[in-house]
Amino acid sequence: MTTPLTIELLYFDGCPGYEEILPALERLTGQGDVELVKRTIDDMEEAVSARFLGSPSVRVEGVDVEPGASARSDFGMKCRVYRVDGQQTNRPHLEWISLALERALTVDPPGTVDRDD
Repeated sequence: MTTPLTIELLYFDGCPGYEEILPALERLTGQGDVELVKRTIDDMEEAVSARFLGSPSVRVEGVDVEPGASARSDFGMKCRVYRVDGQQTNRPHLEWISLALERALTVDPPGTVDRDD
């Protein structure tokens, strides 16, 4: 039995983006060794501790799917805005999620190493 890849959806109630991205993430989990973990962020302390860039945030194997997100430090309780194809949107581009899954499979195929997170 292999260890599934983890897609993590971090959010708080009140921002519509997480409800819009959730069905797509649920479809991805139905395609094999992918597990969806939904995590509610409740306050600023938790936001900083989780390195939460806003709602929704999507991570694959603990890495935010938005290019360049690892360099950011503007953690907090806010609705997240993404820039996709020159437009603003309240959810990450599905292509970013697919690419993150591909990278995770290439670098660390499920079941090949122990994960501490």
